[in-house]
Amino acid sequence: MSSTFDPKAPPYHLAASASVVSGATLISRILGYIRDMLIAHGFGAGLAADAFFVAFRIPNMARELLGEGALSAAFIPVFTETLTEQGRPSAFRLAASAFWTMALILVVVCTIGIWSAPGLVRLLAPGFWEDPEKLALTIALTRTMFPYLFFIGLTALMMGVLNSLGHFAAPAFSPALLNIAIIASLLFLGPYLEEPIYALAYGVLGGGCLQLLSQFPPTVRRGVTFTQPGKWRDPALARIGRLMVPGVGGLAITQLNVFITTLLASLLVEGSVSHLYYAFRLVHLPIGVIGVAAATVAFPAMAAAASRHSPEELRNTLVFALRFTLFLTVPALVGLVIFRNTIIHLLFERGEFTQAMTTATAQVLLGYCLGLCFFVANRVLIPAFYAFQDTVTPVKTGAIAVAANILFSLLLMQPLGAAGLAVATSLASLVNFSLLMVFLRKHLGPFRGEVLGRSLQKTGLAGLCMAGTLFALQGLLPSLEDRGLLVQLAGFLGELGSGTAVFFGVAAFLGCEEVRFLRGLFQRWLA
Repeated sequence: MSSTFDPKAPPYHLAASASVVSGATLISRILGYIRDMLIAHGFGAGLAADAFFVAFRIPNMARELLGEGALSAAFIPVFTETLTEQGRPSAFRLAASAFWTMALILVVVCTIGIWSAPGLVRLLAPGFWEDPEKLALTIALTRTMFPYLFFIGLTALMMGVLNSLGHFAAPAFSPALLNIAIIASLLFLGPYLEEPIYALAYGVLGGGCLQLLSQFPPTVRRGVTFTQPGKWRDPALARIGRLMVPGVGGLAITQLNVFITTLLASLLVEGSVSHLYYAFRLVHLPIGVIGVAAATVAFPAMAAAASRHSPEELRNTLVFALRFTLFLTVPALVGLVIFRNTIIHLLFERGEFTQAMTTATAQVLLGYCLGLCFFVANRVLIPAFYAFQDTVTPVKTGAIAVAANILFSLLLMQPLGAAGLAVATSLASLVNFSLLMVFLRKHLGPFRGEVLGRSLQKTGLAGLCMAGTLFALQGLLPSLEDRGLLVQLAGFLGELGSGTAVFFGVAAFLGCEEVRFLRGLFQRWLA
């Protein structure tokens, strides 16, 4: 890979597409924070909130396994290969066959999930057994929300088709519809329900339906109608199924981390599940806006490079994605660490969400921040294996990471509480990252680590200067804790903006190529 960025090179187009995904993801995250603010105001971190978060996690875990996780990992490389070698008609018939096959599978899974909800809840949150009211509410909410899996699973397949065809806007804006539906249900339906927490469950179902419907117009405009499936014994469809099996295993291992964390949190003091949820929602902003956006755009490009048997092109794309995402992640990490109490106070501390809850959530957030760079990097690394239709290696690395998570969790949960579980998750992510980097050499050969290393050195130094600036500002400026919310928000944004300006200024001074690339990208937008 060249030591400088060329705006006319393919990575420029990847970044332009990624900016669309990032912008849409940012809108969705903002709506998500509004949603969480309303949940925190209405339910705090008590019984109803814990019940909802556990109940929603169950279909969400199933979605990762059968929907946008394993399905996308198996579908996009095969669909891209068919598109490249056989043309659009064959690829579109394959998409239709996959759509109807997946619909049938999802109906069966949802039926089983609704029937087995009591056992699933008891397995995921054994600490709820001691509170019959919380246990019953969680089971009922799980049954209500499980059909969400049907909608989001088919949505994920259609998103994979659109991303493979180079369209990212509609899939990226899809999650915003879920948040809009939940907010609307909470505001306009909740006051009329005997149990207002059910408004959140109905919002999830409505949002899933909207997400699915929103993908049809852009898909149909590109000629994919899902009305003319190919042969049910299509070898490409069978290959998708074979790739999904280890893919489901790998994502099951990933979700096992979530399961372990939730299980252990249910054994801690009440509110621990909610503290972990609110904290991870905050750390998930840079993961989504930066890591997921880069992975979403880079995955089809890497799959296309793999189908052309061009590992050099794939390596260039991957290194570019890693450099760019980590460059943007560092200032986000610095801001989250230094302003963690302020951010949680501004977003959530009102109504049933108390100052003590802010302090507890901030401690958990700090634990998650330790692994933020690895969370983001893993989002980019794993699709590189999928591009080579290797869904087995991430299973192996994920299994080792889960074992590490269990060990770290058991060691840290007693002395640190919920924060210890967050630290354990971060350490497990570091283990996974290290193993992924080692195994990537099998597909890509030498990784040109010196290019990435030089970029990280400059980025790290700029981050340290940003942190020093923010600490200095906090020491020099008067406290705004007793002022109004708008004054506190303005002060926070002013300090954060100053620190971010220092980061980019120092990065430019050090000659970070990412800054020059961003400048070229903005000039292109303004032209």
